[in-house]
Amino acid sequence: MNDRSHSPGSVRPGGRTARTREAVLSAALDELAEKGYAALSVEGVAQRSGVHPATIRRRWRTVEGIMCDALTQDSGRAIVIPDTGSLRQDLRQIAQSIGGYYMVARNKAFLGGIVSAAGRDSFAEDALRDTLSVRLRLASEIVHQAIKRGELPPDTDAEEVIAYMAAPLYYRLLVSRRPLDDRLPLVCADAAYHAARAGVFSLSGESAGAASETDEPA
Repeated sequence: MNDRSHSPGSVRPGGRTARTREAVLSAALDELAEKGYAALSVEGVAQRSGVHPATIRRRWRTVEGIMCDALTQDSGRAIVIPDTGSLRQDLRQIAQSIGGYYMVARNKAFLGGIVSAAGRDSFAEDALRDTLSVRLRLASEIVHQAIKRGELPPDTDAEEVIAYMAAPLYYRLLVSRRPLDDRLPLVCADAAYHAARAGVFSLSGESAGAASETDEPA
């Protein structure tokens, strides 16, 4: 059987317990936060977790496999979709949630690690793309609700609004490598809100036109 017939971490040998998985994934995240992705190794994870390297290789094969499984675990955390009745406030809450999550050093290190893994392993690339796609779709529900309330043009591309809001946060984290602060999520949310109100994300390319008259106060 081809070694790549299963995605990393998807094969569970008999007797493998949830406790063992948690130990390995937790150790991997601690290694990432402490040493960075370049220094991440099966041996380092094994030493920190107390799980034999052969056991880790049998299940996860590589550090990229461990990252894929960690992403699966991370994807299972509840995503709270706000419903304040105001698109601007909903966007602000989601942006603050993203910012707050990645202000935690361990979470920031994991983001960098899974992006690095995606650049080296096709399974990690697919896992990251699928995870972000699901989160984008879930978060875009606040835009669909805003359309129903008449806040936005009917043909607004909901997922593009969310992507536009989140992009500067990930740029700060992954490209400019500067720390997040409390202000940036609010700036991102407000920029996305005003752009959406102005019809920037309208699939027809036509401006909503009335945004300046009905925007909420800053």
